Amino acid sequence: MKFSLYQTTALTVLMALTVAGTAQAEDSFSTALAASKPIVESNLRSEQVEQQGFTNKADALTWRNRIGVQTGEVHHLKLLVEFENVTALTSDYNSTTNGKTAYPVVSDPEVTELNRAQIVWTPTTTTTLTAGRQRIILDDGRFIGNVGWRQDEQTMDGIRLDSGFGKLKYSLAYLSKINRVLAESKDWNSDSWVANASYAFNDRLKLTAFDYALDFDNAAASSTNTWGLRAAGAARAGTLKLTYTGQYARQTDYGNNPADFDLQEYMVEAGATYGLATFKVNYESLGGNGTVGFVTPLGTNHAFQGFSDAFSGTGGNKTAVNGIDDLSYSLSLALPAKLKPVLSLVYHNLTTARLDQKLGQEWDAVATIALTPHLSALVKYADFDSAGGSAPASRRKTWIALQYKL
Repeated sequence: MKFSLYQTTALTVLMALTVAGTAQAEDSFSTALAASKPIVESNLRSEQVEQQGFTNKADALTWRNRIGVQTGEVHHLKLLVEFENVTALTSDYNSTTNGKTAYPVVSDPEVTELNRAQIVWTPTTTTTLTAGRQRIILDDGRFIGNVGWRQDEQTMDGIRLDSGFGKLKYSLAYLSKINRVLAESKDWNSDSWVANASYAFNDRLKLTAFDYALDFDNAAASSTNTWGLRAAGAARAGTLKLTYTGQYARQTDYGNNPADFDLQEYMVEAGATYGLATFKVNYESLGGNGTVGFVTPLGTNHAFQGFSDAFSGTGGNKTAVNGIDDLSYSLSLALPAKLKPVLSLVYHNLTTARLDQKLGQEWDAVATIALTPHLSALVKYADFDSAGGSAPASRRKTWIALQYKL
């Protein structure tokens, strides 16, 4: 029997109130209310897009605000409720829901919704059970993430268990709905299971195994089963800090997906930090068979294959039917100043995994500054130069943002 978000939350609240029906519980509730914390976030952002094939340039000025509260703990229970509003201050862009198809896409539609509503039960120091609408990010967000870059955050309705013992940690979740970044009309009904387990041997080696069995009633092409292994670690070599990550995943059709495929993904990354500078080399290959490409339907895809999102297709998947090979180099500088400025520069060289066809190259740059402890500014740029043919069109994107977080 499947329970909706509201049924699950109501049942959990009822259980909490039943348990807490004593005078001592009233004192606990008073303490919990006194320990409650408000949630206040605001993000004012300009995004401009120039894209080959469009006469018009997209000019989007959007303002996201979140407000909510997280209570203190009573009988190992905490409640979090958060509302989100995204308002378009300009309308010269295609939000995917406003019908303005003469403009390039900026995936930030107007919306007012319940972003998170969750009950958190922590019976022990190592075990947490979360029920309701929640934010879920696993590992680097490649396969399961909140797509935090977009104004309308991706959250998930379901129940999640985080536990472990010693150096072994694991997360299990059942997802009944995916509240996607394109407003409520494009959310997905889900019957999905998520499993992630890791063992940290030491700083030099952490192994992670995962299995994400995703089935969506209204997004059959994104119904997939992806499982694999990940290894990561860090070590010192004199004044250098060295890091590495390796990952292998296999993906097959799952649930109501009408296609039949068996694809692979692998990624290797090496990094070195010296003082305030960090340099990384990353190579990722997403397979494709000429008809279907390896997809990451619940991933934070903006962080991969370039900030321009040139390969985002239906369902938000960065993919191509012949797959994508992405060789990237990045340099980040955390400058020693009161404003805590961070500068990053990234280069991507993109080809198809099958047939080795050129797709294009991209330069990305981002700078952030902490103006106050709660207010920061961001400037970001992406320039994708298409190789033509079946590759996505060339495009340039510029973002300027002010972000406030209490």
